[in-house]
Amino acid sequence: MASTSTHSRSSSTPKGHEQDRGHEGITKPHTDAGPPDPSRSQPRTHLADRVRLWASKTLLSAVELDLFSVLANESMTATQIADEIGLHDRSRDDFLDALVSLGLLACDGDGASARYRNTSDTALFLAKQSPAYLGGMLEMANARLYGFWDGLTEALLTGQPQNEIKAGAPGLFEGVYSDPVKLEGFLNAMQGLQLGAVSALCATLDLSEHHTFCDLGGANGALSAMIADANPHLRGVTFDLDPVTPIATANLEKRGVRDRVAAVSGDFFVDPFPSADVYFMGNILHDWSEAEKLALITKAHDALSDGGILVVIENVIDNERRANTFGLLMSLNMLIELPDGFDYTPAPSSTGGLALQDSPAPKSNHSPGPPAPRSPTQSKPFK
Repeated sequence: MASTSTHSRSSSTPKGHEQDRGHEGITKPHTDAGPPDPSRSQPRTHLADRVRLWASKTLLSAVELDLFSVLANESMTATQIADEIGLHDRSRDDFLDALVSLGLLACDGDGASARYRNTSDTALFLAKQSPAYLGGMLEMANARLYGFWDGLTEALLTGQPQNEIKAGAPGLFEGVYSDPVKLEGFLNAMQGLQLGAVSALCATLDLSEHHTFCDLGGANGALSAMIADANPHLRGVTFDLDPVTPIATANLEKRGVRDRVAAVSGDFFVDPFPSADVYFMGNILHDWSEAEKLALITKAHDALSDGGILVVIENVIDNERRANTFGLLMSLNMLIELPDGFDYTPAPSSTGGLALQDSPAPKSNHSPGPPAPRSPTQSKPFK
C-alpha cells in the first residue's frame, strides 16, 4: 500500500513521512501461548496458503494471455476462450476454474455451456480497455521478476541483486533502459504501481496556490498527466533519462496534456532539477541507500522556493514492521533489483528507518550532502 507525504519548503527542515496504517486483509502473527492444537488445524488450508506461488503464476499467466481483456465486453464459454487465446484442451478447464476459485473470474452455469466472465475487480483493474488498468506491474512481474525471485535465497545469503546485474549488466537501469521492450514494460509497471496512490492524491492534494510542478523520475508521464488533468491551471515537467523521453512525450500527447506538460531528459543525481514549486517523487527513494535518499530530499528542498512542496509516494513500512506486508515484500524486491535500495519506516530504526524527522536543514554543515560523483553510465536514478 503506497502512502504519500508532503514536505514543505516553508519549514526549516524536510518533514517526515506520515504512514497510513490501515491495511485490509492482513493476518497478524499467531500469539497464543502454548503448543498448537492439532485438532484445530486445517492442514490443506494452511498448505494452500503457503503455496501461493501456484495462485500467483496462474494469475500472471492469465494477464500474459490477456484473458481479462478478451472478456472485457462479453462472457464466453471455455471453448470460445480457448480458441481466442490458444489454450490446450488439457489445460483449459482447470485453468479457468482455478481462476473462478481464486475469485478472479465468475462463471454462470455448468458443463460445456458454462460462461465465464470478469468479476467487477478484474474488469476494472485487469482489462486493458479500462483506464484503471493495473496489469503493467503484473506483466513485468511475469516477464522479469518471477524468474529473478527464484534467486531470493541467494540474495538473502549474499545481499546481492539477482536481476540483469547478475547476468553482467552494470545496473538495473542500464539493463532495462537499453532494451526497448523491457523499458516499455518497466514504465507500464511503474504506472500500474502508482495509479491508486496518484488517483487519491489528485482527489485530496490542494495545489491551487501553486503554478508549476515537476515529477522527478517521471517514467512514461502518467503521474504528470493525472496531476495536470486534476489541476488545469498547472504547467509541469516529467523528468527522466534520455531513453524515456520519447515514450513520455507520446504518452502526454495521447492524454491531451502535452501543451502544458513537457518531457525533459536528465539525471536527478547529476543535473539540476527543472524549476518548479511542487516536486513529486513517486517510488523513487526506495531505490537508493539512506545517504542517497536524504541527498535527493535535500536537493529538492534546496531547489524549492518559499511555500513550495515536495510530495513523496512510497510504500512506507509501519514503525512496528508488522502491518504493511506489501512494503516489506517490496523491500525484498529492492534486494532482488538493486545493490542498496530498501523500503523504510517513518521513524529512525535499526531495521530500515529513514531519519527524515531529524534530518538537518539542507544548507546546514550537517547535511548528508550528495553521493559520490557518478559517471553518466553509472547513474541510472529513475525508478
